Amino acid sequence: MSRERCLGKGASRRAWVGRVRRANFFSILQELDMIAIIDYGMGNLRSVSKAFEAVGHQATVTRDPRVIGNASHVVLPGVGAFGDCMANVDRYGLAEPIRTAIQSGKPFLGICLGLQLLFEESEEFGAHKGLGIIPGKVKRFAIDQSLKVPHMGWNRVSLERRCPLFDGIPNESYWYFVHSFYVDPSDKAVAATTTDYGATFVSSIWRDNVVACQFHPEKSQAVGLQLVKNFGSWLG
Repeated sequence: MSRERCLGKGASRRAWVGRVRRANFFSILQELDMIAIIDYGMGNLRSVSKAFEAVGHQATVTRDPRVIGNASHVVLPGVGAFGDCMANVDRYGLAEPIRTAIQSGKPFLGICLGLQLLFEESEEFGAHKGLGIIPGKVKRFAIDQSLKVPHMGWNRVSLERRCPLFDGIPNESYWYFVHSFYVDPSDKAVAATTTDYGATFVSSIWRDNVVACQFHPEKSQAVGLQLVKNFGSWLG
């Protein structure tokens, strides 16, 4: 092969490598301004994604640790049984990326079971270990038989602290719930909101860069969309 042909192939190879590097660079830049919605095989992923889309925030559903690590914001949704969801988190190797994202200080939002998984343990269908990020346990409602379990439908949420995600949202607004278990944090000061259902329970928590709620913002119409919008703009 002639020297010229070898040089030509070398130049083509360098150009191709350069294009790949630039593509990777721009891909990472996009991820840095992206909300990562964690997919562990269980959850209302499409509804959550559409809520962010509706308020103008770019979000991607992923279980790729690299994408989660590069994202500017992280969301942990969830629907289902605690033990099954935690097993899927472990199966897909997502426990450490979740912990790392929180430790990095980036804004983190847990929704419904995504709130409960942050706690140390749940008593749902036996004892199951959680991520252990928030000290405390997940307990079943022990209420008057006149109230149905699961707690399903609209209920009022009382602000205990002025969390940035509730900016522009009136106190005592109604939010949509579907759950049979509630969180009982060891440190009651982490409570951002409370709700009454036979007894008062913590319906959302806020600690540093972590906010997590038992209600479903993606199903809570105007107030829910405002919270989603606030989260996407929050710097943690």
